[in-house]
Amino acid sequence: MNLIKFALRRPISVMVLVLGLLFFGIKAAKDVKVDILPDMNLPVVYVAHSFNGYTPQQMEGYFTKMYVNMLLFTNGIKSIESKNTQGLTLMKVNFYEGTNMGEAIAQINALSTRSQVFLPPGAPPPFIIRFDSSSQPVGQLVFRSNTKTNNELQDIANFNARPFLIAIPGLTTAPPFGGSPRTIEINVDPVKLRAHHMSPEQVVEAISRNNITSPSGNVYIGETNYLTPTNNTVKKVEELGDIPLFKGTADNVYIRDVATVKDGADIATGYALIDGKRSVYINIAKASNASTLEVVNKLKKSLPKIQRNMPDDVQISYEFDQSVYISNALKSLAVEGVLGALLTGLMVMLFLNDRRAALIVIMTIPISIISGVLFLKLFGQSINIMSLSGLALAIGILVDESTVTIENIHQHFAMGKTRAQAIWDACQEIAFPKLLIMLCILAVFAPAFMMSGIPGSLFMPLAMAIGFSMIVSFVLSQTFVPVMANWMMKHDPKTCENHRPNWFTKFRDRFTVFLSSLMKRKKMMVSLSLASVLCLGTGLYQITGKDVLPAVNSRQFQVRIKAAEGTRIEVTEIKVKKFLEHLKGKVGKDNIAISSVFIGQHPSTFAVSPIYLYNAGPHEALIQVALKKFDGNSDELKDELRKYYKEKMPDLQISFEPIELTEKILSQGTNTPIEIRVSGMMKKMNRMYAEKLLTKLKEIEYMRDQQIPQSMSYPALQINIDRTRAAQLGLDAQDIAKSLVTATASTRYTNKNFWVGGMMGIAYDVQVQTPQNILNSKEELASLPLSKNSDRPVLGDVATITPSKELGESYNLGTMGYTTITANIHKTDLEQASKDVKKAIESLGELPKGVNIELSGMSPVLDETMNSLSSGLLIAAAVIFLMLAATFQSFRVSLVILTTVPFVIVGSLALLKITGSTLNLQSYMGLIMSVGVSIANAVLLISNAEMIRKSTGNASEAGIEAARLRIRPIIMTTLAMAAGMLPMAIGFGEGGDQVSPLGRAVIGGLIFSTFSVLVILPLVFGWIQNNASIISPSLDPEDEESIHYSNTHS
Repeated sequence: MNLIKFALRRPISVMVLVLGLLFFGIKAAKDVKVDILPDMNLPVVYVAHSFNGYTPQQMEGYFTKMYVNMLLFTNGIKSIESKNTQGLTLMKVNFYEGTNMGEAIAQINALSTRSQVFLPPGAPPPFIIRFDSSSQPVGQLVFRSNTKTNNELQDIANFNARPFLIAIPGLTTAPPFGGSPRTIEINVDPVKLRAHHMSPEQVVEAISRNNITSPSGNVYIGETNYLTPTNNTVKKVEELGDIPLFKGTADNVYIRDVATVKDGADIATGYALIDGKRSVYINIAKASNASTLEVVNKLKKSLPKIQRNMPDDVQISYEFDQSVYISNALKSLAVEGVLGALLTGLMVMLFLNDRRAALIVIMTIPISIISGVLFLKLFGQSINIMSLSGLALAIGILVDESTVTIENIHQHFAMGKTRAQAIWDACQEIAFPKLLIMLCILAVFAPAFMMSGIPGSLFMPLAMAIGFSMIVSFVLSQTFVPVMANWMMKHDPKTCENHRPNWFTKFRDRFTVFLSSLMKRKKMMVSLSLASVLCLGTGLYQITGKDVLPAVNSRQFQVRIKAAEGTRIEVTEIKVKKFLEHLKGKVGKDNIAISSVFIGQHPSTFAVSPIYLYNAGPHEALIQVALKKFDGNSDELKDELRKYYKEKMPDLQISFEPIELTEKILSQGTNTPIEIRVSGMMKKMNRMYAEKLLTKLKEIEYMRDQQIPQSMSYPALQINIDRTRAAQLGLDAQDIAKSLVTATASTRYTNKNFWVGGMMGIAYDVQVQTPQNILNSKEELASLPLSKNSDRPVLGDVATITPSKELGESYNLGTMGYTTITANIHKTDLEQASKDVKKAIESLGELPKGVNIELSGMSPVLDETMNSLSSGLLIAAAVIFLMLAATFQSFRVSLVILTTVPFVIVGSLALLKITGSTLNLQSYMGLIMSVGVSIANAVLLISNAEMIRKSTGNASEAGIEAARLRIRPIIMTTLAMAAGMLPMAIGFGEGGDQVSPLGRAVIGGLIFSTFSVLVILPLVFGWIQNNASIISPSLDPEDEESIHYSNTHS
């Protein structure tokens, strides 16, 4: 081979190349983006629109339907899902795979701007954000204080801390969670208004006319250019109380006579609790092109600087750090790399008794890994949990590359050759088989380039990491290894004459005798083996559970609790604190590292916040808990907590949700693995069938938290205006509505007004409202004054107030409504759960026209993932078959090599089933890797067997001899790789259970692969190639191996 010749003739050039790879590789490792997940390019955009005070039905009718009709002009839209709750429309716009998302967002922005014309007056523009890995928080910056209210902390976090955060490259944030924005409150007193024959609308009008913003302009007098500022806007908050309210008489009434002015906050719609105390936190996210690890590390370094700029009684801390996953993965790779290198060296020492050879093999592993990182950086990839998994898997193949070369060199040493000649002959002998092995392994991962959606996004960096490392390792085995072998390995040809058999030689001889005895019954043995493995494989595939990701034993968990619909946030807060107290009693008071809770809804000012954390109303709370120590099973803990709270707090409805970033992104916004949508134009019909299906799901033993999460019976006070009576009193619906807005909401959106104040000169909203503690009964609401006329009408004069139940949430798929059923699963795989749900749906019988039921949640993701991986494996097998046939010029030989694949699959599935693991994205990667290693070993053996067969003409003897010659490198690489994967398979360290199925699949596949390559494969070769021709199929008359050569040169 030219590569080997170049290396041996120019060894210094080889060393320069290796040093260059190390230098630039280490530099790339420092500069490469480190992220939790690869860039998944999810075709999803969120549109959030808030308008305080509007009911869910109003948000649906005035906002959602208008947006949907407008957004349908966007190219590439697949579906539009929307949730409507009080004051909020949250739309999820799904696009088809391959859509240009930059153009899509630009179109949505343009169409949303056009939609503004058709929306209610005063509606603010929507907030539009793309959903991807960068839109999910990687941690929380928590603000605590023993003296300040959460509203004060909100202002400090928003205006004091966020400017420092934005200065950190790559860091992005949402508005602070937990407080309401600072607001100048004009709290009107209905009693005083009635006493002065006035209405809230007159207060609003007075504020609008006497606290205005207008340009000041200039006056030019003489040589001076004067500014002309006016006091159109009051300078001090208390001066708002001095604004007069004209009654039409000589005596003025001032705002202070009918209202109190307060520098406060917007009406509270939600609270955040940190460790049970009201606090504020900021969700920390990162830009799509930024490194998660770098952003988090820079934030941690900036914390002291940010803390110095906080008031003395405010403390900040960074909690729920998601970057630990990538940090742990990096540590695991380092440990596995070191362990793999040491174990490989140990195998070389054990089998070859050569320390210098072991050192050469050990050196190639880090060079290949670092070079792989270099090429990942050059091709725009990041270091993430998938590429790290690829590098971890690549270590096993790297072991194979160098070990086979070193072992073959020792075989040629044993022939009595000189060192230089032995190295040349050994490397040249296996150069082509190793090239073929590399191409076969690359072919195994080649389907990643044809996958789409989530599987393609996840599988691509893994395939590239393995591919780059594999190519570098091959080049090193053909250049660096022979050079170092010449320089380092000691060899005396005379010692070979006195060579005595060692333990392995004796084992190999016994194995050869055993294989020879099986060869006599090769047809029966092969037939029984293949039949058994095919039946066993089919059965194992059916009974092995299937998931998207393996279950993780985490010290963190997230749970959503719901009180009765319409429960006030203050009451929900009491229940949450009681929940946390019970939790301390269950897991240990000192075992909770931190708890973070958000109760109720976000202020309408922050429309983007529900994209990150959505609650349906004041009766809902989302709780995140991190434990200090936890060695048990997280699923068992959750089940214990369900039973515990069912007994302690039966009035609460609880549902556990994913907290790990990987699960949140893969679920694309769904809160549970099982989600079912019942859709149709008639909402009552949807609800009826959803309740029927929910009853059936509750009969499934392993399902948990089954519920219809929608708020369907929200308490309301229906105000029915008598327009005739109102007209008689000189009123119309608009007059009544204006007074109602002030009483039940505020004028924040209907009449914008500002006050500029504070040391930072920030503009704050001025809003007129009625204090919530005043309107504490139907009678108080009915006594609301409506107008300034002499009749002094109140709301009760022109309207009736009737208690009722209204829709608290409205879900839509396009313009069609739907009802959702959600459920968690316990000790069961997702595939089995999906099958049982489909059976439950079928048991409902034929559905009425217009009613549709579909399974959403993680089930479609599972189907897409398994279909992509299975089809990818089949494509890889077909590519390898054709490539081998082209290489060996024989379809028979290609078929012989592929007979190892069923054994590998059975081995992987068997160990997964024995250890209780499922077939998921991680274990499937391990299975595919095992197939690649198995084919590599098979190529190494069969290429030798075919060469011997052509020289001797006996296929059976060729198979036995090839197995005898290649048993040592095959066992060496198998043991080294299996030992290197053992810590991963056991699941050592935090998050180890996330990659343990990968290690188990590899080890199981390797065990069966070794058996099939060394025992079954020679038998298959002896059978299939028994009567095969030894004549070359070449048709070229100039080819010496062609049968046509002798005819033309005789």
